[in-house]
Amino acid sequence: MRLREQVAVVTGAGRGIGRAIARALAAAGARVALLDVNEAEARDAAGEIQKAGGDALALRADVTVRAQVEAAVAEVLARWGTVHILVNNAGWDRPMPFIETTEEFWDRILAINLKSQIICTRAVLDPMIKQGYGKIVNIASDAGRVGSTGEAVYSAAKGGVIAFTKTLARELARHRINVNCVSPGPAETPLFEEEFAKGKPGLAESLKKAIPWGRLARPEDIARAVVFLASDEAEYITGQTLSVSGGLTMV
Repeated sequence: MRLREQVAVVTGAGRGIGRAIARALAAAGARVALLDVNEAEARDAAGEIQKAGGDALALRADVTVRAQVEAAVAEVLARWGTVHILVNNAGWDRPMPFIETTEEFWDRILAINLKSQIICTRAVLDPMIKQGYGKIVNIASDAGRVGSTGEAVYSAAKGGVIAFTKTLARELARHRINVNCVSPGPAETPLFEEEFAKGKPGLAESLKKAIPWGRLARPEDIARAVVFLASDEAEYITGQTLSVSGGLTMV
């Protein structure tokens, strides 16, 4: 098992892509802390991992609040002693024309999708630097690479994640901490169903026609890419953005 004895923290791990990532990391041998603002979903996901023989810890944390993140990381350190892997997965969006958005909406999008990754990364850096080892995988979006109609602020936030990733990769290489992005395209997730496809029965089918692979991403598709970047098989890869989009975007 390529991640045996590794300690991983996954944000937004209660459902969707985050849940699949937590499950895949555990299957590869990692001990996984699942952070989510919805504690019930985090506990359910952690229970699923434990039933499969893995080691998991569910923690409630609003990743936009630094004190809550630091408290959660402190619990991880108290239980397992360190953190080897951070997956900044938590995210949210609601598509609408930019002209219809409000400042409150901008603040929420930026806090959940960009500021949270900054907060969580800072919270784990001290133990990673101390041990001279770490893997940080940020979940961006192809919206941050090529733009996406109806997602102006979200695209800006995810573009910021990509830039943040590249800069950190440069700064942290001397500490042997790899920092990379996984950039999903449209995926079959609860968020997609709730905020994108609801009331638009033809949206998924039209997207499938545009994607060369002929289907939406599944959470497991993204999870496999994360496990690779979190492993020592990706030791010499840093500052990169890997699109997992079935060929929808090729940049």
